[in-house]
Amino acid sequence: MAGGDEEIARQGRQAALAIVAGGLLAVFAPTLVRLFGLAPRYEMLFYLISLAAFIWSLFVTYGIWQKRRK
Repeated sequence: MAGGDEEIARQGRQAALAIVAGGLLAVFAPTLVRLFGLAPRYEMLFYLISLAAFIWSLFVTYGIWQKRRK
């Protein structure tokens, strides 16, 4: 693989991990709040962190798409 392809692959893996982590956090947010006895506002915080991970991965994948088009 060329140097650019390795960077694109690395960014793709990072975006995939962010999507997986964000999805798991969103799914397990209610369970984590109950398990640790946290206030309900922390559940919303977990959802916002998950949303941030999804938005970040959207920007990264858009950047990958633009690099691949060139």
